[in-house]
Amino acid sequence: MSIAEEKRAQPVIEMLDVAVPVFDEPGRVVLEHVTWTVSAGDYWVVAGLHGTGKSDLLMMTAGLIAPARGMYRFCNQQMPIMDETELETRLRVGLVFDGGRLFNHLSVAENIALPLRYHRALPVQETKTHVEMLLRLMQLDQLADAMPTTLGHSWQKRVGLARALVLQPEVLLIDNPLGGLDARNAQWWLRFLDELSVGHTVMGGKPVTLVVATDTLSPWQGHARQVALLDHGQFIALGSWDEIGETDDPRLKAVLAELGV
Repeated sequence: MSIAEEKRAQPVIEMLDVAVPVFDEPGRVVLEHVTWTVSAGDYWVVAGLHGTGKSDLLMMTAGLIAPARGMYRFCNQQMPIMDETELETRLRVGLVFDGGRLFNHLSVAENIALPLRYHRALPVQETKTHVEMLLRLMQLDQLADAMPTTLGHSWQKRVGLARALVLQPEVLLIDNPLGGLDARNAQWWLRFLDELSVGHTVMGGKPVTLVVATDTLSPWQGHARQVALLDHGQFIALGSWDEIGETDDPRLKAVLAELGV
């Protein structure tokens, strides 16, 4: 195994018997006994119906909430990371919220620049250069000065993606990226995430580890490489698409049918 292959095989997300709390109600648990390993370079899609805990799982994985129970390590560091001396580890993961969750008092360009201004002491011109590159890449350059409330749903999602990428994270968590999109915009996302997975120029050519949460699986066939399901408080890591096709569990087959596979 080459050094590059060894690096790709290293776990970046390790969960052992984790209980995932509801983000807005940390005293209530939505998922139990989550045991999951994500290796560098993986491309996971985590599918579940509404209310199964997809967003809560991503929030916890990003370190925004602590597990209710169990062990969660990100890049070999216990999560959530609160120590400012470990900030660089925390910044290795980016989160794209469902709908973008933009700051309405900031323009598109200002939203994208915010993480750089908060976490990096870059010269103004260097920050501007980074932001302009992402604006062009996301086809947002004509909307740089627009306010979020004037944007359509699909453009708000792209701004959220650009903001998450501006710090060049090694791991990107994306909540419901295709929700509410027409076919053209959905295809843009699928192509762009495929490019990120193998190494996009915006990330210096380095592959990004991807975890996508969704309520429908069918669009992700031929794109994501690993699949997990959320069902009745359980996290079920199914593995590859080939492994899904081999399952003879009637309950899993029923859940997969509900999710469009």
